Amino acid sequence: MRLSLRNRVFPAAAGLVLGAVGLAVGVRSSAAVMGAARSLPYPQAVATSREAAEAVLERSGRESCLIGKLTNAMLGLSASCETAGERNGLCALADRAAATTIWTMDFTDETARQVLWLSANGGK
Repeated sequence: MRLSLRNRVFPAAAGLVLGAVGLAVGVRSSAAVMGAARSLPYPQAVATSREAAEAVLERSGRESCLIGKLTNAMLGLSASCETAGERNGLCALADRAAATTIWTMDFTDETARQVLWLSANGGK
């Protein structure tokens, strides 16, 4: 089967057009928009994040499970902050963490410490 130039160019062009349309419409990148589960009430999301952070620092599980637990908690907290209209240091941390694609254990530990400190200080 012989592919023509048209078969190779069209998918790339379609992708560029769709991307441009998304930018023109003002599509935002956030955990709530990316199809995450319904957001929890903000206080519950903070409590879930604290529990995950404590599990990380206590090493209560396998490394990959602990990273996943805190990652999911940060995604949930980011969505809850968005829904509740919260704008504080804890929400900013959750947004940064949710946008991080590669989590090392060092990054996970530091994020866990920041979650505990910020949540103990009113999120500031």
